[in-house]
Amino acid sequence: MVRKRIVALSERIECLLRRKCGALSPKGRMIVVLAMLSLFTVLSLYFTVSSVCRFGKGIDDGFRIRHIETAELQRESDSVKQSNDMSYDDK
Repeated sequence: MVRKRIVALSERIECLLRRKCGALSPKGRMIVVLAMLSLFTVLSLYFTVSSVCRFGKGIDDGFRIRHIETAELQRESDSVKQSNDMSYDDK
């Protein structure tokens, strides 16, 4: 049901764009294409430069470097049944 509505909406939009673009002269199409290309280029450069300039600024606790802590092991005779009786001592 929802899929049919989405397909119908996309077909309407496609039909509208075809009519609008078909009404343009070749020179008008070239102007529209170049305007969109320049707009997208400027936006891409803006986002790239602003991301590079903001890199490393601000306080972000998510990327804090911490030391690795030692794992606490459970040393009980009931935890693991071993076939060989070997004693492991901490040195």
